[in-house]
Amino acid sequence: MKTKATLIGFTAILMWSFLALMTAASGTMPPFQLSAITFAIGSLPGLALFAARPERLQSLRQPPKVWLAGVGGLFGYHFLYFTALRNAPAVEAGLIAYLWPLLIVVGSALLPGEKLGWHHIVGAIAGLAGTALIVAKNGLAFDPAYSLGYVAAFLCAFTWAAYSLISRKFEAVSTDVVTGFCLATSILSLVCHLGLETTVWPETATQWVAVVGLGLLPVGLAFYVWDYGVKNGDIQILGASSYAAPLLSTLILIIFGFGDISARIGLSCVLITGGAMLAAKDMVLRKKDVAS
Repeated sequence: MKTKATLIGFTAILMWSFLALMTAASGTMPPFQLSAITFAIGSLPGLALFAARPERLQSLRQPPKVWLAGVGGLFGYHFLYFTALRNAPAVEAGLIAYLWPLLIVVGSALLPGEKLGWHHIVGAIAGLAGTALIVAKNGLAFDPAYSLGYVAAFLCAFTWAAYSLISRKFEAVSTDVVTGFCLATSILSLVCHLGLETTVWPETATQWVAVVGLGLLPVGLAFYVWDYGVKNGDIQILGASSYAAPLLSTLILIIFGFGDISARIGLSCVLITGGAMLAAKDMVLRKKDVAS
């Protein structure tokens, strides 16, 4: 059961790997507008399920702390991420934001029933190193002038890590409630868009397909399976394995002609894959024991 849930959670990482490609293909829509539309699309399957089975609407009756954690996690992460990118260079801000898998692994030690091992920490650090090679291909230059952006990026990482860890503590809460989180995030993003941005609509059918694809997968289904995975699977493995997202995203961009393969990418692959395998060694050994 735990292994199955972990694998289901990992599909979120696979979907997030297509985020960069789909976002690039979606045109020039400003980020909060894109967030408002894609989260609205992401809530549609859940709303359809509620319409077909009205009794499942009961799952939306949750204590305020559940709603605060869920909406704060989804909307808070994106708000802080966009703030970071607007106030700091994308490379440095992106790398700081990608501290969240490491924070999940380390923070999991605070969860009841979890035991943090050296291999979890080393695996996550290896993943962070591999991510740094991908993101900072032209080097890093942290400038105090961009302090606001750097702080927002760190808070972004902390927010997503906290959301994932708190979700584990709310393991009795049905994943159906993610529909409500997505809908609330869509509304808050719309408010930010109307107050901060100029509306830009997709100009081609391809761009519309990309927007819908974002809403259905990396900004939709991914949040449902991630919620299920962190609640029922091995959150330490999921945390360390999350560093596969930037690697897979880079490889996908290369496949579609947006980049070139290099020794740096190869080393990143070794670090991230090796780190994930090291973090998952307990799960692998458990499967061998069962098989024998």
